[in-house]
Amino acid sequence: MQSKNHPELITAHCARDIASLINHIKVPSFMPVLEEVLSNHCNFDTILVVTYKKSFKPIILHPKDPAEHSPTLKAYIDKAYILDPLFNSIQNGPGANVSRLVDIAPDSFDQTEYYQSCYRKFDLVDEVNMTISLSQHTTCAIALGRKSALGTITRAELNRLKSIFPVIEALIQQFWQAQSGEFVKYEKSEGPLKQALKTFASGVLTQREQEILGLILQGHSSKAIADLLSISVGTVKVHRKNIHSRLNTSTQSEIFTLFLNHLNNLENG
Repeated sequence: MQSKNHPELITAHCARDIASLINHIKVPSFMPVLEEVLSNHCNFDTILVVTYKKSFKPIILHPKDPAEHSPTLKAYIDKAYILDPLFNSIQNGPGANVSRLVDIAPDSFDQTEYYQSCYRKFDLVDEVNMTISLSQHTTCAIALGRKSALGTITRAELNRLKSIFPVIEALIQQFWQAQSGEFVKYEKSEGPLKQALKTFASGVLTQREQEILGLILQGHSSKAIADLLSISVGTVKVHRKNIHSRLNTSTQSEIFTLFLNHLNNLENG
């Protein structure tokens, strides 16, 4: 008779972490406890837990205190998130997973004005994201940021996060069932943001130029855009030159500023 293989038992520390999370599922302190538990498995300098829902702006689950929300974070929640690689990755429906920013970001993302203002300005050199499906239209994302002093995440840390992820996923789904009412009451429709990229520079640029402009803002290089649209790199470069000429810009920073102004006009219009 063949003997059964017995899996290795979880550590006592891990068991205590899980028990603590279970005990806090129905109380407001769940998220701070989650932060503490995750810090036992991976070093990080910043943590942000948000939910993304189609047709609605993201909701911050942690940190919940507005005093802890920087102007950059507020700008992200109000507008800039539509350029974020994580948001766009979720829109494509990758499902639940653990990934680094570098794995999901466009190839020239680190050259974008968005990256400069939201990552480099705060010395963030790596970000690990855990995405969890809460319903057909709602996804929870946990973003763990690391500054240069910590450096990029180690393979051991990443493996630990992947190992505990199924437990975190199940517990957050239970937390959402128990406490979502405390958060969804703050939901705000994204309104015109859904069409922001499609309408930016409408009437000034051709439809193809608008499409390429949206990809540029998200951080795709000329080669990546050419591959996505099945056109030559030379054609993309011509379009980029025409875009700058028509918008009277010379840098991506100037285009980014125009785009933010466009968002403001849409919301105030």
